[in-house]
Amino acid sequence: MLEIHQFPCLSDNYGFLLHDPDSGETAPIDTPDGGEYLSQAEAKGWRITAIWNTHWHPDHAGGNKAIVEATGAQVIAPQEVERISPIDRVVAHGDEVTLGAHVAKVIDVSGHTNGHIAYHLPGDGIAFVGDSVFALGCGRMFEGEPQQFWDSLERVKALPPDTTLYCAHEYTAANARFALHADPDNEALQAYAREIDAKRAKDEPTVPTQLGRELETNPFLRADAPAMQARWGGDTPAATFAALRAAKDAF
Repeated sequence: MLEIHQFPCLSDNYGFLLHDPDSGETAPIDTPDGGEYLSQAEAKGWRITAIWNTHWHPDHAGGNKAIVEATGAQVIAPQEVERISPIDRVVAHGDEVTLGAHVAKVIDVSGHTNGHIAYHLPGDGIAFVGDSVFALGCGRMFEGEPQQFWDSLERVKALPPDTTLYCAHEYTAANARFALHADPDNEALQAYAREIDAKRAKDEPTVPTQLGRELETNPFLRADAPAMQARWGGDTPAATFAALRAAKDAF
C-alpha cells in the first residue's frame, strides 16, 4: 500500500512524498522547496528515486535541481518543465508512470498552463492534480482558454467520485468565500464551508479532498449545472466556466 506524506511548503503550498514500501521507491509530487523535500524524506528514512512534476511553475518544479543533485532522481514531467529544469522522461496525456507496482495514468489538465498534467493512480483511488483543481476552486487561467480548461475539468469529473484529490495549495477558505457567492443556495456547499472554517481555525489542512464532494460543491466543476448556467450565463459550460473564472479573478 502506498504511503503519502503531506507537509506544508513555502507560504501556502503542500509538498507530497509518495512512497512504495515494497520497492522502496519514493517520488515527490512537484518540488516547491527542494531542501524541505530532502529534509522530509530523510526524516522518514525514504530514498527519493524520481520526481513527478505537474507543470512548469517555479513553486512546482523549482526544487528539481537540488533534489536531483542530492539523490540522482529521475525527473518525469510534461515538456513545458524544460523551461526551468532538465527532464529525463517527458510524459503527456495517456502515458503511464510507475512507482514500484503502482501505476499512475497521466491526464491532460491544461488551462492553468498549457502543458499541465495530473497523475491518477486508479488502483489506489488517488490523483495528484497540481493547480488544475483545488478544494472548491481551480487554478487561474494563466495560459489556456476557457474551452480547453473546461475540457480538462471534464476529464477530472470523469474519474470515480470516491477518488481522493491531492491539490497543491491551501486556498480552500478563500475559495469557499467565492463559492458561496457563486452558488449561494447550495446546502452541501454551506455545510462544507462550515467544516473548512472549523479546520482552518485549528490550523488543520483542508487538503486532500474527495472528488464526489467537489462535484456537489465546487462551482467550477458545476459549470454545466442548469442552476449555475442560469445564474452566471453562458450558452455552454465553457462559457459559464469563463464567467466564473473571471469573477473569481476579480473577487
